[in-house]
Amino acid sequence: MHGSSVVQKANPRIHKARLLRRKFGVSSGAIASDYQRLRVESVCSRLGLVSLAYLWKQDQSLLLQEMITNGIVAITVKVAAMGLDPSKHLGKEMASLQPYLHKLKELYGINVCGEGGEYETLTLDCPLFVNARIVLDEFQVILHSTDSIAPVGVLHPLAFHLENKAQSCSLGSSDKTHEMYHEKKGFVCEVQGDHPQGCDAACQDDAPVNNLVELAEHKLHISRTQKGDTFSICSRLQDSCTTSTGLQEDLEAVLKKIESLLVENGFGWENVLYIHLYIADMNEFATANDTYVRYITQEKCPFGVPSRSTIELPLLQVGLGSAYMEVFVANDHTKRVLHVQSISCWAPSCIGPYSQATLHKEILHMAGQLGLNPPTMTLCQGGAIDELEKALENSEAVAKCFNCSISTSAIAFVIYCSTKIPSTERFKIQDKQDVFLKQTRVFNFDTGTNSEAFDPIFLYVLVPDLPKGALVEVKPILFVADDIEEPTGDVKEQSCSSTPGYWGFQHAEWHDSCFQKCVVPGKLCTVILSVSSEPAATICHDHLVGDKNKGDNQNSLTEWQMDRVSRFCIYLLDKIITESGFLWDDTMYLRFYFPTSLQVPANTLSLMFTNAFDELAAMGRIIKTGKEPIFNLVPVLGAGRSSASMDDIITCELLARKS
Repeated sequence: MHGSSVVQKANPRIHKARLLRRKFGVSSGAIASDYQRLRVESVCSRLGLVSLAYLWKQDQSLLLQEMITNGIVAITVKVAAMGLDPSKHLGKEMASLQPYLHKLKELYGINVCGEGGEYETLTLDCPLFVNARIVLDEFQVILHSTDSIAPVGVLHPLAFHLENKAQSCSLGSSDKTHEMYHEKKGFVCEVQGDHPQGCDAACQDDAPVNNLVELAEHKLHISRTQKGDTFSICSRLQDSCTTSTGLQEDLEAVLKKIESLLVENGFGWENVLYIHLYIADMNEFATANDTYVRYITQEKCPFGVPSRSTIELPLLQVGLGSAYMEVFVANDHTKRVLHVQSISCWAPSCIGPYSQATLHKEILHMAGQLGLNPPTMTLCQGGAIDELEKALENSEAVAKCFNCSISTSAIAFVIYCSTKIPSTERFKIQDKQDVFLKQTRVFNFDTGTNSEAFDPIFLYVLVPDLPKGALVEVKPILFVADDIEEPTGDVKEQSCSSTPGYWGFQHAEWHDSCFQKCVVPGKLCTVILSVSSEPAATICHDHLVGDKNKGDNQNSLTEWQMDRVSRFCIYLLDKIITESGFLWDDTMYLRFYFPTSLQVPANTLSLMFTNAFDELAAMGRIIKTGKEPIFNLVPVLGAGRSSASMDDIITCELLARKS
C-alpha cells in the first residue's frame, strides 16, 4: 500500500512532464545533412519532444545572405575544404568571405553555409546580443592537416572581452532589436499536429498487442492481388451490422488480420510500402492513430516506415465497419523512404510511424498531402483553392528530394475533395491544378531540370471529411527512372480495338472516352476507367437507366444493370492492359470506387466483379483467381475524372508493373 501511494503522488509530476514535453521542442540548424537531422529526431522521439529544423532544405546561398543582412557577424574558426587556406581564411567574417564561397561552390561544389563541414564559425554579434558584442583579444591558429589540396586549420580563442554597444547604436539598434523581438513574437504559435508519444509510451501499461480484441474469421473480408513481388492486401469487416463494435476494435481486428497475413507469407510490416487507412469518422482520428502506432512502429520497420493516406469514407452506410485498410507490400527491402519528423519550412513533417514518400522499383508512392503551412502545420485559410496550391507545393518539395518533379514525373494524381467544398467551387480545383503543373513544368524546362514530361491521369474522389478538416488532399504517383534517361514516352486514351470482345461487347469509339491511361513502355501502366450514367445507359441498352421512376438519383441501377456494367469494366480493362503490353498478373493494385447512392450492397457488388473475373479466366484469359478477390471495393460519395462532375456509377483505378 505504501508503494502504491508513492506512485499515485508521482503521477501528477509525470503528467506535468508530459505536458511540458509536448509544448517544447529542440531546435537545430540542420540544412541538408540527413545525419544531423536524424540524430536530433531520434533523441526527440525517445524523449517525446518535437524536432524543429526551420532551416531544413533552404537554399544555402539565400540563407547565407539573409544571415548577413540581418546583422549576424560570424567569423570562421575552422576550415577544411578545397580552396580554403587556414593562413588566409581563418578569422574572416562571413560577409567578406561570401563572394569567395560562391566561387568555390562553382569550382568544387562546396556548401556555402558549411553544411558539409567545409568550415565552422563563431558568432561575435547578432540582433539577439542586445547590450554587447564579443571581441577576440587573442587567439591561436593550429594546423590539424597540412594537406596541399585541403589543409585543415582551427582558430582557438585564448582571450576575449565584451564590448558594450555604442550608446548611439543602442538607442537605434537596441530599440530596433526589441521592436523586432515583439514583432516576431506575434508570429509564435503552438505547432499543430500529431505529437510523438516518445517516452510516454513507456509510462503506459505494457499491454501486448496480442491481447487485443479477437474477432471470428468469418467476420473479416480479405482481398489480394496476385502479383508475386509487389501486391496489395485489403482487410475490412464483412457485415458491420452485427460485428462492428467501434473504431478502435474494428481497426485492431483489421490490423491483426493484416499482420497475420504478412507473417503467413513470410513478411512483416517492414515489407509494407504504403497504407491506405479508411475510417468512418474523422473525429476519431486520434483514436485511429493511437491504435495504428501500436502495431506499426519504427522498430518493426528498420528499412523505413510506410507512407500513409488517411481518409474518411462512408463505411457504415454500406456495412463495412468503422475501419478499413489496404496495404501495399513488396517482397524485398529495396525501398527508399523519406521520413522527416522535424518541423521546418520545407514540407509538412510526419511525426510518427508514417513517411512522406516511399520509392520502390522506380515508383514513388507519396503520402497524401494537405494544404498545410509547414512551419506551423496549420491549414491555409483561403479555402479549397489555396489549400490545393499549398498541397501541390508540398508535393513538389517532397518530389525534389528524389530529384524529380510532380510536373514531369507524375503518372497519376488522386485528388480527395471534401463535401465541405461548395459545388460551385469544385470546377476551380481542376483549373488550379492544371495551371500549377503547367507553370512548374515551364519553370523546370527553363532551368534545365527536366527535358520531358509525362501526361498524367487524374481521379477526383468526393469524401465526407479529411484530416484536420482539410478541404483537399493530393496523392501523386510518380515514375522515377533508375537510369539517367528521361521518360521515353507515354500513352493516354489510346484507342482499344484489336482485342476480341467478351460478354457480347465489341469495340466502339465511345469506349475511348471512358478511360485515361499513362504508360511507361515495358515498365508501367496506370489506368482510370470511369462509367457515368450516359455510358451505362448505352451499356445496358437504355434499359431502365435514367427511368423517371428512379427519381433524382441518377446513380441508382438495378442489380441486373450493375452486373452488366461490372462486366463492361472488366472487358475494357482487359483490352487496355493487353493492348498496352501488360498482363493481369502484372497488376499491383485494382480498386473499384462506388458511390453510396448506387444502392447496391457492397457484398453483392463484390460478388459481381468476382464472377466476372472467374468468367474471364474461364474464357481463356491469363488471370489468377483464388479464394480471395483480386480487387478492393472503396465506397465514396462520388468519383470521376473531373472535379466538377464526380458522379461516376463506378470508377476503376489500376496500376500494373512489369517484373
